[in-house]
Amino acid sequence: MIGRSRRKKRAVLGALLLMLAAAFAFNVIPALAVDPPPPIAAEPLTPRSVFTDEIDMKLKLKLHGRTVVVHVDDPSRTVDVKYTVQPGAQFPWHSHRGPVIVNLISGSLNYIPADTCHEMPYSAGQSFVDPGHGHVHSAINRGTEPTVFIATFFEAPEEGPLLIPADPAC
Repeated sequence: MIGRSRRKKRAVLGALLLMLAAAFAFNVIPALAVDPPPPIAAEPLTPRSVFTDEIDMKLKLKLHGRTVVVHVDDPSRTVDVKYTVQPGAQFPWHSHRGPVIVNLISGSLNYIPADTCHEMPYSAGQSFVDPGHGHVHSAINRGTEPTVFIATFFEAPEEGPLLIPADPAC
């Protein structure tokens, strides 16, 4: 009788352990599974803001061996967006209504203007200006870690997308 009691206890203990393992597998393991981050994530840092003072803006850029002057029609509407770009992710070809100042926080980003298709690499601590106004471009993270940057958009629309889709160039 004593042997039978021990077998019964072992069977109950075994069944209990099996149920706990099943509960763990069905409830805990899926909770540990995390969806991969999106290839490119955009996080607005400010609302779309308007300067209360009258603003006149002109940027003089040296691009591809030539000087380009960008007259900003209405720089008063602005917004800051934090982008996180996963390794290998590329922005679709696009433009912006106005200029965009980009400040890289971490990682690296290759900026690709459509008129030359020449990749210009930038890394953490560096900045560049996209002139907007129909200047078609893309950017890609060719690094092995996520790239994080802040983009300050001028002439931002009051609402809607900040990127204007364009046909692929390169």
